[in-house]
Amino acid sequence: MGRFMKMSALLLVALGMMLGSIAGVANVAAQDGDMPTVTVGSKDFTESIVLAEMVALLLEDAGYEVERQLNLGGTVVAHEALVNGNIDIYVEYTGTGLLAILGMDLPTAGATPAAATPAVGATPAASGVDEVYTIVSAEYEEQFGLQWLEPWGFNNTYVLAVTQETADEYGLETTSDLAEVAGDLTFGGTQEFLVRPDGLPGLEAAYGFEFGDELGLDPGLVYSAVDGGDVDVISAFATDGRIPALDLVTLADDQAFFPPYFAAPVVSGELLEQSPEVADILNQLSGMIDDGTMASLNAQVDVDGMEPIEVARTFLTDQGLIEGES
Repeated sequence: MGRFMKMSALLLVALGMMLGSIAGVANVAAQDGDMPTVTVGSKDFTESIVLAEMVALLLEDAGYEVERQLNLGGTVVAHEALVNGNIDIYVEYTGTGLLAILGMDLPTAGATPAAATPAVGATPAASGVDEVYTIVSAEYEEQFGLQWLEPWGFNNTYVLAVTQETADEYGLETTSDLAEVAGDLTFGGTQEFLVRPDGLPGLEAAYGFEFGDELGLDPGLVYSAVDGGDVDVISAFATDGRIPALDLVTLADDQAFFPPYFAAPVVSGELLEQSPEVADILNQLSGMIDDGTMASLNAQVDVDGMEPIEVARTFLTDQGLIEGES
């Protein structure tokens, strides 16, 4: 009888463990069922795609199912996709949000609205949390129901770039130096840059010159156009690895026309209501990428021919933020 009672007790323990295991699996499945599928978007240039892959990989590592809608197009296309719910996240730049989306002017000293507060999880110490960031955070939430997360550290501002030969021929060191010669030069930039207020129209108005001709180009062709002599001056990104690779000279923005362009994820407020932990996951990269690091990551794609997802995965693995592929 004692042996029977002992065997019964063991069976009950085993049954309890089995039921607990099943309950645990059911619990995990229920949690997984509560985790929404997240759609990550990007604009149509290398850096935006690399950053989108970082977002996607971080979320996948945390257990989210992710759909990618990369290379959507320019700023307006990506923004509208987010507003309309076609995507849930993409990485935007503070200056672009302020000028191209909100249509606002750069703030003067002390002009930050008192009601403006940092976005979810943001802290004043985070690199890139400045007046422009604070304004776009408040306005995006009020106007679109979107949240800016913490900036990731680098400032990918626009710069004008020329070949060393052009710089030597015309004595170009600053953007103001173009005033005497711009009429003899051809400018090349993306179609978006040719019409944006923080692009060519505003630049020419601020500096008081006008190029002799202008050429709208696909983002992937801008650098080869100046390198091949099809244009003389281009709009470039400060963190683009092709600038040093092609030995291009960047002209100092001596009148400080271009605003700060700190990169940060912009996220659907609805997604954050459902899964607030998304902010914590993506804020792990707060202040972690400086200008030089971003330029190196871009060069791995544009110069070395690596795939954006592999560049993103290697960086996140090296930082200990995700587990590498086995």
